[in-house]
Amino acid sequence: MIVAVAGGKGGVGKSTVAYNLGAELDAVVVDADLGMADLPAGAGPDLHDVLAGRADPLEAVDEGGAVDLLPCGRTLAGARAADPRELVSAVEAVADAYGSVVLDCPAGMAADVGLPLFVADLYVLVTTPAETAVADALRTRALARELDAGLRVVALNKAGSSVAVDRFERVFGAPVTAIPESAAVARAQRHGQPVRAVARECEAVGRLADLAERVRSWRSTDVTDGSIAGPRAEYR
Repeated sequence: MIVAVAGGKGGVGKSTVAYNLGAELDAVVVDADLGMADLPAGAGPDLHDVLAGRADPLEAVDEGGAVDLLPCGRTLAGARAADPRELVSAVEAVADAYGSVVLDCPAGMAADVGLPLFVADLYVLVTTPAETAVADALRTRALARELDAGLRVVALNKAGSSVAVDRFERVFGAPVTAIPESAAVARAQRHGQPVRAVARECEAVGRLADLAERVRSWRSTDVTDGSIAGPRAEYR
């Protein structure tokens, strides 16, 4: 199973959701943001090396951390040498070897966002309740529909207790899991750990587990690619 984690706007917690989803699913997390990698870096070869033909995808998977990770390089030279077209075959090779892969997609609407969505079996859309974040997430949803990517669940990140989840389910036409803002999440992120490793009883851990269970129970008939015309009108 290949799961893309996408979000139109930067800063909504997409990488944090991807990393924790990988921990919950016992999956390899691939940092597919070729220009602005955000997940922990490794000491060995990285995705830039793989896409430049300098390393095998399996050789670049770092199994030494809390989550199995195929990190991405952070240099401009590495990004320039990488051929994004090789991403699909690299991800498929990792999925064949490990079973499950979580792709941390780039933010925005650049062309390199489409490749992770194209190779994925399904995707999780991450947003915060902020109006600008939701608007950007809806644009990402529209791109995913053009690529026939199926939306499994929306992760409504940094959501307060008063957020009306059912309203956002109508907006996106998909199930929504609200993840509260938490000091434990920030602490785990600083230490490069899943939230479960630093605060097992934290409410966010339960919500992340719920998110993972929705993905784990995926069947091809469960995802949705319905029109967003109605939901977008309601949001406005």
